[in-house]
Amino acid sequence: MSRKSVRLFLGACLAAVTVLLSPLATAQQVDKAVIGTVWRLQGNIEAQPQVRGPARKLAVNSPIYAGETIRASANGEALLKMQDAGLIAVRPNAEFVVERFAAKGEKQDHQIVKLLTGSLRIVTGWIGKLNRAENKVVTPQATIGIRGTDHEPYVLTPEHAAGSKNLPGTYNKVNFGGTTLTVDDNSLDIDPGKVGFARETASPNQKGDRRTRALLTLLLPVLLDKIPDFYVPGNFENEIDQYAAQVEQISSKALEDLQNPASNSTSEACEPQAIAQIWLDQFDRALSERNGDSLIAMLAPDVSARATIRTRDDKMRSIEFTRDEVVSSTLQAIKSLEDYSHRRLSLTARLSAPACTKLRLRSLVIEQGKLSGKPYRFESVEEFELERIDGRWLAVRMETTQR
Repeated sequence: MSRKSVRLFLGACLAAVTVLLSPLATAQQVDKAVIGTVWRLQGNIEAQPQVRGPARKLAVNSPIYAGETIRASANGEALLKMQDAGLIAVRPNAEFVVERFAAKGEKQDHQIVKLLTGSLRIVTGWIGKLNRAENKVVTPQATIGIRGTDHEPYVLTPEHAAGSKNLPGTYNKVNFGGTTLTVDDNSLDIDPGKVGFARETASPNQKGDRRTRALLTLLLPVLLDKIPDFYVPGNFENEIDQYAAQVEQISSKALEDLQNPASNSTSEACEPQAIAQIWLDQFDRALSERNGDSLIAMLAPDVSARATIRTRDDKMRSIEFTRDEVVSSTLQAIKSLEDYSHRRLSLTARLSAPACTKLRLRSLVIEQGKLSGKPYRFESVEEFELERIDGRWLAVRMETTQR
């Protein structure tokens, strides 16, 4: 097998057993911890990295990173499952940043969301229990403190308010629980079924002028008599309602599993074959969709990969890959793959640690398609070592061996 053929075959192998990194993803995004993933999506939504670089288009299972600016188009909607088992529903034309986030099951956990424009619906996870003081939504006009809640903050800009009867500013509708809307040192508690409002200031200097204005009450947060007409249900509203009704149990169980991983190690709660099947189904779906972001979210930061191939003289050759080499090879390979398909003929899985924290799986797979315009078909044995990290199963080792 020529050196060029080896590179092409390795590229095909890596496309099947390693992450397909989107050309829009940056090295910094790979290094960052994932704070959430896309659960449902409709229309176009993109994530702009904190550092310079192009935005990436989000898809189902795409990871979300702290510091990214999330923008929804006029037809864009999404549900983001956060690492504390909370939920953020992104409405059309919304733009926001999760500025700070930590969900380690500690009292210092926090979630600070900066909403720039448009609307979100936020269902609080365990961070609302562990550290209410650092569970906030910040807008250009106000700060929204969250007290274990299902609520809908909305920033209506002057441009979007033009031609309507609604004033520009920050609105917040509470569905369950409660929030506190704060402007400067003035706070307003908002109960379920109520909407609070903080007025848009007329100029950047107006905040400093408030002490000298005669009608200071115009700038205080207030409760509205009725819900504004721009609060309309989204396409995923039924799923949000169902999730919100169970979030107390879901988040409590997720927090318990994170803080006490051994408590989830019983045979009833830990079925290696089922875990492996679910993980592989997600992996294969992301592979078929060529969804690099989804696959990134399934890998540990220090994941290792190895490909063992049969050369022309019928000898086996193994090559180890660092993560950077995996990324480089896969990006090159994905450009050449056409009509790719695969099917798994077998799957075995077993625990490799006493507690339900590590497992190994082995699968025989047949792959075929076109590589650089030429048909190819091969059988290989894929082996993965998964580890439960921060409540999620991630691959720490990946290997493919040609048969």
